[in-house]
Amino acid sequence: MSEAERKGDQMLNAKALEADLRAVVDGEVRFDSTSRALYATDASNYRQVPVGVVLPRTTDAVVKTIEVCRRHGAPVVSRGGGTALCGQTCNVAVVIDHSKYLRGILEIDPQKRIARVQPGVVLDQLRDETEKFHLTYGPDPATHDHNTFGGMIGNNSCGIHSVMAGRTADNVLELDLVTYDGVRMTVGPTSEEELERIIAEGGRRGEIYAGLREIRDRYARDIRRRYPRIPRRVSGFNLDDLLPENGFNVARALVGTEGTCVTVLEATVRLVHSPPSRTLLVLGYPDVYSAADDIGALMEFAPVGLEGLDELLIKFMKKKKLHPEDIELLPPGKGWLLAEFGGDTREESDRKARQAMKKIGKRDDPPSMKLFSDSKEEKMVWEVRESGLGATANVPGVPLGWPGWEDAAVPPEKVGPYLRDFHALLQEHGLIASLYGHFGDGCIHCRISFDLFTHQGVQNYLGFLDKATDLVVRYGGSFSAEHGDGQSKAMYLEKMYGPELLEAFRRFKELWDPEWKMNPGKVVEPFRPDQNLRLGPEYTPWQPETRFRFPNDDGSFPRAVLRCVGVGKCRRTHDAFMCPSFLATLEEKHTTRGRAHLLFEMFRGDFVADGWHSREVLESLEFCLSCKGCKTDCPVNVDMATYKAEFLHHHYRHRLRPLPAYSMGLFGIWGSLGAKMPALANFMGQAPVLSGITKALGGIAPERSMPRFADESFTSWYKSGRHGGRSEGRRVVLYPDIFNDCFFPETLKAAFEVLTRYGYQVIVPKKRPPVVRPPIDYGMLAYAGKKILEAVRLLSPYVRQGIPVLILEPSTAAVFRDELSELYPQHEDGKRVTGLTVTLSEFMKKESLTPPRLSGTIVYQAHCHQKALLKPEAAHELFKQMGLTVVEPQQGCCGMAGSFGFEKGKYDISMRIAEMGLLPAVRQASSGDYIVADGFSCRTQILQATERKPLHLAELLLLALNRRR
Repeated sequence: MSEAERKGDQMLNAKALEADLRAVVDGEVRFDSTSRALYATDASNYRQVPVGVVLPRTTDAVVKTIEVCRRHGAPVVSRGGGTALCGQTCNVAVVIDHSKYLRGILEIDPQKRIARVQPGVVLDQLRDETEKFHLTYGPDPATHDHNTFGGMIGNNSCGIHSVMAGRTADNVLELDLVTYDGVRMTVGPTSEEELERIIAEGGRRGEIYAGLREIRDRYARDIRRRYPRIPRRVSGFNLDDLLPENGFNVARALVGTEGTCVTVLEATVRLVHSPPSRTLLVLGYPDVYSAADDIGALMEFAPVGLEGLDELLIKFMKKKKLHPEDIELLPPGKGWLLAEFGGDTREESDRKARQAMKKIGKRDDPPSMKLFSDSKEEKMVWEVRESGLGATANVPGVPLGWPGWEDAAVPPEKVGPYLRDFHALLQEHGLIASLYGHFGDGCIHCRISFDLFTHQGVQNYLGFLDKATDLVVRYGGSFSAEHGDGQSKAMYLEKMYGPELLEAFRRFKELWDPEWKMNPGKVVEPFRPDQNLRLGPEYTPWQPETRFRFPNDDGSFPRAVLRCVGVGKCRRTHDAFMCPSFLATLEEKHTTRGRAHLLFEMFRGDFVADGWHSREVLESLEFCLSCKGCKTDCPVNVDMATYKAEFLHHHYRHRLRPLPAYSMGLFGIWGSLGAKMPALANFMGQAPVLSGITKALGGIAPERSMPRFADESFTSWYKSGRHGGRSEGRRVVLYPDIFNDCFFPETLKAAFEVLTRYGYQVIVPKKRPPVVRPPIDYGMLAYAGKKILEAVRLLSPYVRQGIPVLILEPSTAAVFRDELSELYPQHEDGKRVTGLTVTLSEFMKKESLTPPRLSGTIVYQAHCHQKALLKPEAAHELFKQMGLTVVEPQQGCCGMAGSFGFEKGKYDISMRIAEMGLLPAVRQASSGDYIVADGFSCRTQILQATERKPLHLAELLLLALNRRR
């Protein structure tokens, strides 16, 4: 497409287009600045602000969307999970997001071993269903728990087990599609007789098939001569699937076209046998090159997966303290192969692995080898491999790494020599990259330390790409082996295929899309790799003064936002910690990624231009629960709760805040007053008319019940001298946070008695400590900072003596373990408080205290901050020592999230989150089961929704101690 045509696209009447789409499309039509900013980038180096976004509810709505776009001359790009690494899912076009509504598995036929899916189906959705029949969909990228079939078909995705089942193209049987000019058809393999019949029928379909036959006949010799014969050839178009020996398979020819030719409406895919038993063999070598040299020896034993990784990846993981226990499981070495063998029984899969070990072990200098028989350990080792992207991004002390050359492939038998030459090329350009990937298929992944900020750096990037493409061609490989070309590698395709086949690609594209409106500027006649960069030499983000110091991000909020690499793990919909609001809404703006992208746009300032007053950012943060799940669950540790607090601090500076900020953000004031006169406070909060007025004045959801103040707080009980504590023994400070002190004092009493029985002298501060968590969540950072320092001063006499501070409320403990050091990184007493703050389970583990035995089952809901920032495994170890069976029905937040679930307008989403697993499990629990939750918000959510009163760990321990007597 010419520059003139591109400029013509910019002359679209966007308002008229939006109005026409709204009139006829059954779906959500969004041309607002928030939505356009959200879809301006993906997981690549590129950024293009779209014309608008459509989320169709039905297949017909997709067709209608394209029909209206054509009438207006608007380009179109389809998008699923938005995890593309080469820029193919961002464009100045109307973005069609299939992932929210078009998620239907339409058919599974275990006899025929096929499935029919809509483009928005997440891969693991299908695999969970097909595993019931010991079947699976073979290609499984690392993003398998959140990528969509539409994206996999667009990119021709592969994954760990493609050595067993091949690429996506090899597993697609038929595609239902629509062209830009509105032609709907089903395509697949085509016999010569059927081809003749379709052409004879005429019409647009006949015209397309006639053109495809002409391309086949004209370019067959070049296709056979120039296409690399390797397992992972993904670059370019699959014109080889049009050859007679490949059955003129139009569906496979369209796989990997990256939305540049057609829009997929449905796909019929092949299922393969999924060996129910898997055995993992890990081999350690002196270096990754030696490991690669051994690929052929391992492939003789037909593994279902063969992965490789280098020492630098492990060093990066250690620097980031990522999966430290997993790393320890690797055998000695500086380069590793992970070979997975499958079988119908454990004996069969073990036998294959042992045969490989036996033959390799006979060498004069065999690698170290470790056979895993524990499924838990196997999963831990695979976590090391699947952490590749997260491990190589934002490594402390290492320049930022970027995609751009991250999935090249060569013949598997040449991987060793190729990697040696590739390493030399990296050194020549002064670049750093760890090497890992699908070695059994010859595919190498790496995230490279390109400098995409300066002119010299971008020129070095282009120079590297030029030589890297030459290197791959010399080895008979493919520039892309599963991520596609997009615009980052497409400019170099002529080196790989020659000018004749490049013309064939152009004809293929034009045949399907004569108006060049399908994802223009990608793959064919592409933008240059240095165009449309998110960063680039002109990237000069606003650098405001902030309250949080961002010590791990060069003291810069904009730099912290760059942590998000767009991989989209926050889009997982099951077995997920983050992001609770996305789990409930399936909205991109409620993902950690979406919020980070909007903050990026705010700091960039050319599209979202209102700075701290940005309504786009405020809108996306509204349903952020500040659960901190992203800080742990995100592979690059994006801390959206901190970003939200910082933004709200500035957004509302010198402005009135919403009512909940004053009623719940300043809860330290109102809670202290209520504790002094609990009867009056409860009357105001519980009486039918008064409670409604109280909730309305505080911006509290009318559906919520106000928590009841206890008749006597723990601190009042303690001061009365009725506690009977010890005056000697090892000392520990019991921190009376306001939630347990004023609402659930029995938890503090239980902890006091448990500690006393273990022989500790329990110290309770002379005054109730200030409330520190709520003002942070509402962005009242100046006020919160004062209260944190006040708490530090209160604890200073104890921590200077090395006395541990035990905090029962996880959200309060998390402030001292996390936010304190982010706000005051150089405060010496603050460092002492951070180092000595413990939860009860951590304290029991640290002090090697043997817990009392107790039989039974507990339904356990760990507080989000406990899981994200503290040591959640300590509680599980404690339960195991006690002899309890633990059921943890909800991986993530309970939905209450401090005061989030109390706010007006947030009750519904709070309950939707809670109903995902937690509340049904509590209701189904027997009367003899224990319901355990340490967080005040978790206990309140459970109590109000089920009327089951959960126990705090302290109460559970006291119950067990009393039964032992």
